[in-house]
Amino acid sequence: MERIENLIKENLPKLKNYVLSKVSDTHEAEEILQETLVAASESFPFFEGKSSFFTWLCGIANHEIADFYRRKKIKTILFSHFPFLEDLASQALAPDEEFEKQELRKEVRKVLSCLSEGYSKILRLKYYRGLSMREIARNLKTTVKAVESRLSRAREAFRSRWVVQSSKCKVQS
Repeated sequence: MERIENLIKENLPKLKNYVLSKVSDTHEAEEILQETLVAASESFPFFEGKSSFFTWLCGIANHEIADFYRRKKIKTILFSHFPFLEDLASQALAPDEEFEKQELRKEVRKVLSCLSEGYSKILRLKYYRGLSMREIARNLKTTVKAVESRLSRAREAFRSRWVVQSSKCKVQS
């Protein structure tokens, strides 16, 4: 497990750039990147080393990109021809979505608890309380530049820990 974590950490910046080069919307690219990392974690036992790890990751990313757009196209066509289905689907999925949101909140709290107090605090101020950089700087009695720098490091620490946490969850289930 440690091997894949190290390989993913090494290749994550390049993979992110690769996905962003294929998908212009950063929110969609982030979603696809996460799906790619999950699929890679699940498929790692089948990686034979016939290509570089990065090439293998890009192959998975390409499949995830195609799946993402296929699902998006199906939803668009289906809901444009049958608008009432969108409301029906929303109602049917609401309990599952609420459950998934609660599970996601638990996982986020678990990852935050593993971070240093400083990183955890700055992420909570930014994303839970919704404070601006200036407000965070005032709250922490520091400069906006220091907050930007610390927030960047905190995001990276969270992202790394999230990958580790996700890998553990996939192995256990």
